[in-house]
Amino acid sequence: MTAPASRASRPLVLHLVYRFDTGGLENGVVNLINHMPADAYRHAVVALTEVVPGFASRIQRDDVEFVSLHKPPGHGVKLYPRLAQVFRQLKPAVVHTRNLAALEFQVPAAWCGVPARVHGEHGRDVDDPDGTVRRYQWMRRAYRPFVHRYVALSQDLAGYLEQRVGVPPRRIVRICNGVDTRRFCPATAGREALAGSPFADPALFVAGTVGRMQTVKAQPLLARAFVRALELAPRLRPVLRLVMVGDGPLRAEAQAVLAQGGAADLAWLPGERRDVPELMRSLDAFVLPSLAEGISNTILEAMASGLPVLATRVGGNAELVDDGTTGALVPAGDVDALAAGLVALASDPAGAAAQGAAGRRRVVDGFSLDAMVGRYRALYDELLGIGDRDRGQGIGVRSRKT
Repeated sequence: MTAPASRASRPLVLHLVYRFDTGGLENGVVNLINHMPADAYRHAVVALTEVVPGFASRIQRDDVEFVSLHKPPGHGVKLYPRLAQVFRQLKPAVVHTRNLAALEFQVPAAWCGVPARVHGEHGRDVDDPDGTVRRYQWMRRAYRPFVHRYVALSQDLAGYLEQRVGVPPRRIVRICNGVDTRRFCPATAGREALAGSPFADPALFVAGTVGRMQTVKAQPLLARAFVRALELAPRLRPVLRLVMVGDGPLRAEAQAVLAQGGAADLAWLPGERRDVPELMRSLDAFVLPSLAEGISNTILEAMASGLPVLATRVGGNAELVDDGTTGALVPAGDVDALAAGLVALASDPAGAAAQGAAGRRRVVDGFSLDAMVGRYRALYDELLGIGDRDRGQGIGVRSRKT
């Protein structure tokens, strides 16, 4: 094995996020760091609020520095001097911010002369699910001069940046999330038993979802759809089950909906779990009732696990789910449509399995982790003026290309 290049010859990428904890955006950062060749770049993770140790332990490299800034609520201008100090100390070659909450900190990065400044748009703002809030558009326009290149995780987000924020197309790169198809793989002989799950009986049809229980993810809507599905097809009551994994402010509401609908004993809400690959293999179908999305990591993980996906037609979901082939898409907020989708899946387990197999093939062909990492590396290299010859000679940053 080739030894990693020295620290001096490996430029530092500083990943700046609001909070480094469980989430699709944060999982993407973990995957990027873990799978980027060690001799290409060093990495640091700076959280405006907090780096959660349990989540940070997912990063397998031992040369990654973590910084928590404990930002209070409100505008972050008071944090600029502290962040400028971090930039001067760590000397990053690339500062890569993600989503609106971190975008304003491109300003101190520019002040400190960071050679390459990248901003990623991973999904819609919680209170702007359709991208029409003008205040958020103006804010993005205000910080636009400080960003060298934008990364959009979906064509929907790329269009938003170009048409609503006014970013020139040449400054936008679309890089979809990738999924580790080795970790997320289909069960070898039918649905697998999961530790703690009450739904081990192979005669059951188990639909499930994974995600933080917050407004944009709309888990109570899925709970209502599950109750409605049992009303539409009472014959499914002995077999249809629901698993909702995750924690957050909506968990109690989802539990109350299920209890009021007489379906509490047919659903399992275990809270947050770390064994997501094993969890996926314990399901027969995956459901995502979100009101807004960028490119969903959990959809990709579910498809890689051989599950059919029932999702709302928002954000980049339609770029992942081939309606009728790898799953089904329904309008956001439509309980009856979501319920009908659950009934269709549970009524035809063989058809659902065939859709899951098609989804697995789609992910393997088009959403590999290696392809994602390669595109990020190529972007950083381009901005820093690093070519293959430079890497062979151990040369670091030479110049920035805009």
